[in-house]
Amino acid sequence: MANNLVRTRSTRTSLSARLLRAKAVVGALAATVLLLCTPPAHADDPAPPAMTDGFGLTQTASVTGTGTNFVLTVTTPQVAGEHRIRILLPGDYAANPAKRYPVLYFLHGASDDPANPALAYPALTASQSMITVIPDGGRRGWYANWLDQKTAAGAQNWENFHINQVIPFIDANLRTLTGKQGRAVAGISMGGFGALHYAQRHPGLFSQVATFSGANELSRNHAVTRAAVVATLTNIGAPLCGSSSGPSCALDFGPSVSSDALFGTPYPFFDADWRWNAADPIAHMAALEGMGIAVYTGNGNGNPSDGEFWVQSAAQHTKERLDALGFPHHYVNYGNGAGWGANCNGGHNSGCWSQDLVDWVPRLEAAFAAAPAA
Repeated sequence: MANNLVRTRSTRTSLSARLLRAKAVVGALAATVLLLCTPPAHADDPAPPAMTDGFGLTQTASVTGTGTNFVLTVTTPQVAGEHRIRILLPGDYAANPAKRYPVLYFLHGASDDPANPALAYPALTASQSMITVIPDGGRRGWYANWLDQKTAAGAQNWENFHINQVIPFIDANLRTLTGKQGRAVAGISMGGFGALHYAQRHPGLFSQVATFSGANELSRNHAVTRAAVVATLTNIGAPLCGSSSGPSCALDFGPSVSSDALFGTPYPFFDADWRWNAADPIAHMAALEGMGIAVYTGNGNGNPSDGEFWVQSAAQHTKERLDALGFPHHYVNYGNGAGWGANCNGGHNSGCWSQDLVDWVPRLEAAFAAAPAA
């Protein structure tokens, strides 16, 4: 019995040793494969261009990324906290120091951040004729100057940040075409509202605007969208995050604030919600006269639990208003996503937005190329 026990222990010890050696060999092989698969760094790879503080923006961290896809971190008195700005440059930017480029300002959706590399959609990184700037819009900033600046969220002047600071900062630091013919604004979901909002309020800045599954309608006639905005303000979904609350949870939008913080009361009693109606993009479509306009939507595959189901009606109302005004526009309703790229199911998701951009970016590039020289 004792000899058997010794032999068993010896066998286990030998087996453990062999396992350790095997793990070491596998680890070495994995490291070798990783080295072989990792492209070597070249001394002539361009670094991101140096960006000088100004227009109220102060850089607070080192630039991260490559020479053509990099992220800045800035602070501004206009909006509390630190903010990322992702910049995508054409591949020939460093090699052509005399060349200037048009700029697309691409606005992300709720609960996202430009630090997320997925926002650099393939159609955007593939473009070799324009610069793309993806500024922070907050997890629920809604691309507006909030009515209440004294909430737990702190200063929330997002429109001031983007229009008065980010745009001149980019023009001062990069070789941009600074006239409106060389500038576009587009956005996804919350950013779709932002794109229409900015283009309508600042028509002298933009020649092209696009909304992808956008929150295009905030009037009392589209209560679902308004309720969704209020849900982000009051952070009603945070308890569903459990232990994963914070930036890692898409349902946590930050400190809860009043439903009145953004545009005043959203409740339609005695016209008290007039600021929401005044901010409704559909009410201001006439301001887009002369711009290139694009509107994209799916149908959520007919499922009311998918945000796209409700987005579709807002997009349809946008189209109807543009038709009534006689404004030419590019309208796409890809329904349940069948035939709209390999990863679109008609829902409110990146699989559909990626295909939207595949369709729209070449149209934008063509419009920029055809624009008269400033």
